[in-house]
Amino acid sequence: MGLQAGAAAALGDSEPARAANMQADDRRKRVVPDDLDSLGGLFTYPVEKQLYYSVACEALLGNGSAETVALAERAVEGFSDPTAASWAFGDLAGAQCDLALVRLFSGDLDGAAAAMRPVLDLPVSHRNNGIVVSAQRVRAALAGGSVNGAVVARDLTAEIEAFPATRLALPRG
Repeated sequence: MGLQAGAAAALGDSEPARAANMQADDRRKRVVPDDLDSLGGLFTYPVEKQLYYSVACEALLGNGSAETVALAERAVEGFSDPTAASWAFGDLAGAQCDLALVRLFSGDLDGAAAAMRPVLDLPVSHRNNGIVVSAQRVRAALAGGSVNGAVVARDLTAEIEAFPATRLALPRG
């Protein structure tokens, strides 16, 4: 449901996007965990990931409501423990970029910059395509928003422009 919501949001279809997220919420409420859930793996869908996908959907739709900002903060918090079974540096960075976006849409430029700082500080080896694309969404929002003349916005835009890694997929040799 999360990917369905994200696809609809990417097309600008807010009603199907939000309906898919509501359906995911409804389905989660009906889940009865069993011993197979402890195996984990790719087919698990932890709450953190559901929050992340839901916020990503709202970010794609340009939503900066207080509720969305709070959900984005919860998603970042949910991925902040690297010892948790559901942790992944890419999900954390994506959640941080989405937090930056929704803060930006709410008018909180300084909060957006603070959310981006850990992403921009990632080593080149961790700058995968998904993270770079998420950072570029923040850059596009900065360029298209009313804050593009602010010093913080200009500095953040410059950092994001310099962010993409120019690393090879495989080492030479």
